[in-house]
Amino acid sequence: MKPRRRVGVLISGRGSNMMALVEAARAPDYPAEIVCVASNRPAAAGLAWAHEQGIAAHAVDHKAYATREAFEEALHAVLEGQGVEMVACAGFMRLMTPGFVARWAGRMINIHPSLLPLYPGLHTHARAIADGVRIAGCTVHYVVAEMDAGPIIAQGAVPVIDGDTPDSLADRILHLEHVIYPRALALVASGTARLENERVNILSDVNQSGRLISPDVGGSS
Repeated sequence: MKPRRRVGVLISGRGSNMMALVEAARAPDYPAEIVCVASNRPAAAGLAWAHEQGIAAHAVDHKAYATREAFEEALHAVLEGQGVEMVACAGFMRLMTPGFVARWAGRMINIHPSLLPLYPGLHTHARAIADGVRIAGCTVHYVVAEMDAGPIIAQGAVPVIDGDTPDSLADRILHLEHVIYPRALALVASGTARLENERVNILSDVNQSGRLISPDVGGSS
């Protein structure tokens, strides 16, 4: 059995996606282990949870540094000190400099609450509802210097229901995030998902039989 990849998770808040990754990594055959959690906000609830689970939890307060580069240098030192091989961003609300991204190129992934390339940035659910889209979702992608623009690893979709609010849609998508992020990390950590020429190739059979139709008024056949 191959050694499990050592993963550091970056959060800024409660860290529900981080928790999903930790729970998935408890399985003995999961190809990654979560070795540390770091946050730019010392009061982030996810840090306390990680500490309770026996995971190294580090606060690197961005407000304590004069520049973004100085903050990122401290964050990088934490990750290297824990022997991190891959970084998983899970609600990490800081834009990264090109220099930091370059250090972790091909080894840093993120989950975003939209079907990229639609709706990069913030307020994704409100924007989707305002545009009247019928299907929304989430995307796991590699991190590149441009925000929310990296090669896509995995996506999941849900219907947008009449009467949805940004909060109700966000809640439905968040449940899906907790499913696809552990799966996407496993694909990358195991080498099943390979980044080649700025695209992700999946080196295994993929179930492509499912489909989502919205609104499915007449029923699927």
